[in-house]
Amino acid sequence: MEPPCAAVSSPKRWRWWIHLALIAVYPLVIGMAGWGQTGLPGPALTHSAKGLLLACGRELSVFGIVFGLAWLASRASREDLLWRWRGGIWPVPLGIGYSIAIRLALGIIVLSVAGALIAIRLTTVQDLEDFMTENRPDVEALVDVSALRRDPLYLWLNLTLVSFVVAGLREKLWRAAFLAGLRTLWPRCFGSRGGQIAAVALGAVVFGFGHIVQGPVAVCATGLLGFGLGVIMVLHRSIWPAVIAHGMFDATSLALLPWVMDLLQRLRPA
Repeated sequence: MEPPCAAVSSPKRWRWWIHLALIAVYPLVIGMAGWGQTGLPGPALTHSAKGLLLACGRELSVFGIVFGLAWLASRASREDLLWRWRGGIWPVPLGIGYSIAIRLALGIIVLSVAGALIAIRLTTVQDLEDFMTENRPDVEALVDVSALRRDPLYLWLNLTLVSFVVAGLREKLWRAAFLAGLRTLWPRCFGSRGGQIAAVALGAVVFGFGHIVQGPVAVCATGLLGFGLGVIMVLHRSIWPAVIAHGMFDATSLALLPWVMDLLQRLRPA
């Protein structure tokens, strides 16, 4: 069992308050900024490899500024940010295994909830299908599906840079900084293993609402995924198994996306 986190000294508390405020506001501001982009032509990751690189550079630069300012305020250590690579090569197979387990767990949760709603007659199969169709995440607003088919460089940049760096590493750094802020400011509540998992749940809610522009399904899916990845970080006291798990999850999703979209198009009634 990990020892409880020591309370930060009073002269430094204001620094950690700045750290936490910057980190907590970041996904909400980014999410709200998405409202102003709805209806704009083209996906966020553009239609070309060059445009994708520019979009990724912009996203990483904005996060880097926010994260850098938060770190300058708190001077969080590598241990605070769960930055250390632990266990030799094990983070790689663990991350791959976790990505498969999370996908299965999400599927089980969705099927269980849907089955329960149908069993107690709160809804029907057709109603659920209609809801999912109307509220599915707007993937076309994020990525050009046709470019994934025709442009190998665009595809591989999505499978590597977008999946493992822009999504995987960036979000884990955000989550580690969020947990560090809660753990340092309220060690009695968030210093223990159970308290850290509670902090992970709170962070999942914050990050989920950062995707509210994509609809309720995206909010729930992002929140559940974030919670699972956050628990992995807490259990291993390192971001790296979660980074690899997230990267593998997104990479396989993007690789299968053209096939899934074609399947949905064929199943859609004429």
